[in-house]
Amino acid sequence: MHSKNSDLIPERCRALGIDFGTKRIGMAVSDSTNTLAAPLKTLIRREGKRPPYARMLETATDYDVCQLVVGLPLSLDGKENEWCAEVRSMGDKLGRTMGAAVAYVDERMTSVRAERAVYAAGLPRSKRREKGRVDAAAAQLILQAWLDNPSIAR
Repeated sequence: MHSKNSDLIPERCRALGIDFGTKRIGMAVSDSTNTLAAPLKTLIRREGKRPPYARMLETATDYDVCQLVVGLPLSLDGKENEWCAEVRSMGDKLGRTMGAAVAYVDERMTSVRAERAVYAAGLPRSKRREKGRVDAAAAQLILQAWLDNPSIAR
């Protein structure tokens, strides 16, 4: 099967979507054809500590990732802010460490959409309240947006 991303991602490689947050990092992975994104996991980010790069790298290695798609937390007016600079720094560092290309995608409203999707999934209330589900679902939305249209990268 030939996907529209086959020119961007080498064969047998996958894309990893990342939603960096101050407390959690949501992750999603593409299927082997780089057509569909699926929520993967959420890593906890300890306050005042650097992001868990080793665990992110391990995940990327486990899934044969060679493309990162990172959510960029633009302001509602579409402008970059201080947090965007930090996210770009973290994404660039992870990409360099992995030897992977990095694409940044506008993530505005993905957490709201992810929260609604988790609620609509009909999970028991205790499962819906797990914040990690929302973060992984937000990473899925970020990655799927890029898989559908790679030209949205900023």
